[in-house]
Amino acid sequence: MPPFLITLLVVLAAYLLGSVPFALVASRLFGLADPRSYGSGNPGATNVLRSGHKGAAVLTLIGDAAKGWLAVFLAGRYAAEYGLGGYTVGLVALAVFFGHLYPVFLGFKGGKGVATAAGVLLAINPWLGLATLATWLVIAFALRYSSLAALVAAAAAPLYAILMWGSDGRVVVVGIIAMALIGKHWQNLQRLMAGSEPRIGRRK
Repeated sequence: MPPFLITLLVVLAAYLLGSVPFALVASRLFGLADPRSYGSGNPGATNVLRSGHKGAAVLTLIGDAAKGWLAVFLAGRYAAEYGLGGYTVGLVALAVFFGHLYPVFLGFKGGKGVATAAGVLLAINPWLGLATLATWLVIAFALRYSSLAALVAAAAAPLYAILMWGSDGRVVVVGIIAMALIGKHWQNLQRLMAGSEPRIGRRK
């Protein structure tokens, strides 16, 4: 099979993996309401937490992060073995991330991508992922706004990547993910400025 066709199939598989809605999977496992029906309506861990069920929120978080990590890890592990170009890992990273944002299984209306982005960054480079995750944790625990933490972490990730790699192509991938995250949180930013953004842990 030609490398181009293999790359196409791998990217498609990454997108489909990213499209798996772990917020709905976890909610159904624990007998909870569809997370799109309450709170922010976002199928993500923070909104699932508003149901009051921490176990479902943790499972959502782990699932969304794991799918991002797994796709990029496997691409990095096997790309050279199958004669695929170095750009394949970057394409897979974008595919699994945008699969979460625009999942085919939910009519292309997905989550905001924070956990999946974290998994992707950890697979691209553990230090990059940990630095970005630490940024999110500091803001989230200090101010208890998940959206603000995501915005700050998204803005910081490309800067960390530049410090690590300079003008490497991985910086472009991280930058695209960061811009998409910020775009997905635009309404949250407006609510933050208006003082109406809910804090972490507030129930529906």
